[in-house]
Amino acid sequence: MSALTELSGGPSLPQRRRLVTEVPGPRSRELMARKQAAVAAGVGTVMPVFAARAGGGVVEDVDGNSFIDFGSGIAVTGVGNSAEAVVRRASAQLARFTHTCAMVTPYEGYVEVCEELARLTPGDHTKKSLLLNSGAEAVENAVKIARYHTKRQAVVVFDHGYHGRTNLTMALTSKNMPYKHGFGPFAPEIYRMPLAYPYRWPTGPERCAEEAAAAVIDQIGKQVGADNTAAILIEPILGEGGFIVPARGFLPRVAEFAAEHGIVLIADEIQSGFCRTGQWFASEDEGIVPDLITTAKGIAGGLPLAAVTGRAEIMDAAHVGGLGGTYGGNPVACAAALGAIETMRELDLPARARGIEEIMRPRLAAMAEKHPVIGDVRGRGAMLAVELVRPGTKDPDPESTAALAAACHREGLLVLTTGTYGNVLRFLPPLVIGEELLNEGLDILEAALARL
Repeated sequence: MSALTELSGGPSLPQRRRLVTEVPGPRSRELMARKQAAVAAGVGTVMPVFAARAGGGVVEDVDGNSFIDFGSGIAVTGVGNSAEAVVRRASAQLARFTHTCAMVTPYEGYVEVCEELARLTPGDHTKKSLLLNSGAEAVENAVKIARYHTKRQAVVVFDHGYHGRTNLTMALTSKNMPYKHGFGPFAPEIYRMPLAYPYRWPTGPERCAEEAAAAVIDQIGKQVGADNTAAILIEPILGEGGFIVPARGFLPRVAEFAAEHGIVLIADEIQSGFCRTGQWFASEDEGIVPDLITTAKGIAGGLPLAAVTGRAEIMDAAHVGGLGGTYGGNPVACAAALGAIETMRELDLPARARGIEEIMRPRLAAMAEKHPVIGDVRGRGAMLAVELVRPGTKDPDPESTAALAAACHREGLLVLTTGTYGNVLRFLPPLVIGEELLNEGLDILEAALARL
């Protein structure tokens, strides 16, 4: 075996959990000491191991430990790390040229990605796209475009929503710690509305959609004015807010209200997009057709790329030169995106996501029946979560959530926490993960719950 093969990850990486040292191991501890000396303290670490290679449903660390991956780099590597088509296309582009700036001398890959986005995103209207580097940058540009198009300023967002870490997107984000604390002042003209959160709606999940939609429409009328509102921005399934699926009927009513008043509806599909929820985009579940949709994360198999896609007349509103950025739509990232989309189609990853839910949801529901610390099981496709509470109440239990995640990490399962209250364990396995690994990961979770 060549040295290159020995160091390679991707689909050929053995798909097994293996612990050969304590977690973290000695090499990871050594690298962590170097990180602490060289990297800003504000850059946190979920799991204190250093990756060496990854592929399929596993991540291998520098000590030779192999972990089952229920995180996908926060919903990025849905096609698996170093997927064959991503590596092939990105490597070929890397050898041709790495950068010219799309605003200086454009290239075909940028156009191809925009054409794919027009085909894949909801709706049969004429669409155009803008390519960028990150989800926050996409959201920020979507707001810019909506304001320019409508000649209005106000932006409506929702409780528990997360939209990024730039100044504007921090203002759009609901959660203070760690995202906003100490970083203000923030951008003005942001108005936060109640979300149809079924588990926590005061009168129960059955009345949640109707009452929440009515409250949103009433508050926009009283606090903002529909004629002053440029955009309504919402995640069809909330990510960092706790994988909240808004009560069925809420999103269509909000979309209808936006259309009635000429408000641009922006769907933030940065975490929920690209097959993650069992459809290409989560908006499709209730037939929502956003005016603009923001994407990133899963779009390019791990390379930094993001997009705003939407109605051509809205996307074309801004003056020439008003949109862009030096690295936006980098040619290597565009090639990777085309490889990722190729993989999504060839492997029918929406169906894979639905298959993951068919395995995970019944097992999570059974755990909830057995362990009252689990208050709610929710999500869709391969975007699932459990909300932990103090038994007999709905009081958030972030301490148990952190302890459960740490226990999983020690046993070789990479999981992530989330939620406004820090009490949600989320599951984002690569869509290419094998059934055996998936069940083994659930076994680890179940055993850790029993030890809480």
